[in-house]
Amino acid sequence: MSVHDGLDVTYDSLKLFDKVGDGGQGEVHAIGGPGALLYKSYREPHKVDGAALAALVSLRQALGQADRDRLDREAAWPLCRVVDGDRAVGFLMHRAPDAMTWKTSKGDSKLVELSYLLRLPKAAWQSVRQPSPAERYTLVVALVALFEWLHSVGLVVGDLSQANVLWTVQPAPAVYLLDCDGARLSGQRPVLEQADTPDWHDPLAPQGTVSVDSDRYKAALMVGRVLAQDAYVSPGKPLVPVPGVLDERREAAVRRLWQQAEGACGTRPDLGQWRTALAGRDVIKLIAARPAQRPSVDRSKFDGNRQRGTISFRD
Repeated sequence: MSVHDGLDVTYDSLKLFDKVGDGGQGEVHAIGGPGALLYKSYREPHKVDGAALAALVSLRQALGQADRDRLDREAAWPLCRVVDGDRAVGFLMHRAPDAMTWKTSKGDSKLVELSYLLRLPKAAWQSVRQPSPAERYTLVVALVALFEWLHSVGLVVGDLSQANVLWTVQPAPAVYLLDCDGARLSGQRPVLEQADTPDWHDPLAPQGTVSVDSDRYKAALMVGRVLAQDAYVSPGKPLVPVPGVLDERREAAVRRLWQQAEGACGTRPDLGQWRTALAGRDVIKLIAARPAQRPSVDRSKFDGNRQRGTISFRD
């Protein structure tokens, strides 16, 4: 089965295997055929905006090869719609990287969700390798880079939470975004009615609405909570990063943005500002240059009668 051309696939053509995920909007099944692909089926397909889902598929198709490879590497993006008649009932996507899974004591496979970065390790998930302070810092930088890039291609991420971001430090720190059908092109309709995760919503956004600005607030939550290993800290509360994760200069810059993130819509730091703060570079505010004062001109030298001499030319 080839789905990378973005064309619709019929539901009848799928060979479904085990259910590997279950959420509020639908179920995820492994499917037969070449490649590690998954099928997300919607519980209430009559509520699905098929055109919005097609727009997400088209966005991937419109990217250059390098950007498309990056999207596939860092996100479970819709590859194509699955249709039943003239109705979109789900979509196909890549499986998360194996490095972002772990085995329970019973041998079950689970995803390494962001939640494991936000809490102290527990015996039940001791096989999840915890990052060093340097690796934790690198993961935050990777998260900021991913969301900055998604904004740069005109997307609003929407529902961001501890359950739809994965991570690993093996063989190197990397991140991966789930539930990508919750994203939408800026100003466009979502695939389904917008969902918000408790403790991850923007307090200034009307319920059920998202924007680039609400993304910025949620990104601040993500950055602060990973740095502090605290699942509930939010702008307006003290931010205490894990010892060793930031040097003094970076910590001061991050704290400034953390305070700013509590502000009104339109004043919150964008992802580029977070990237700069984490890099330890100061932001220099440029003052618009004032036009130079025009020199005074003695108009008497130009106005009035002029005495013109003669110029002799040699023969």
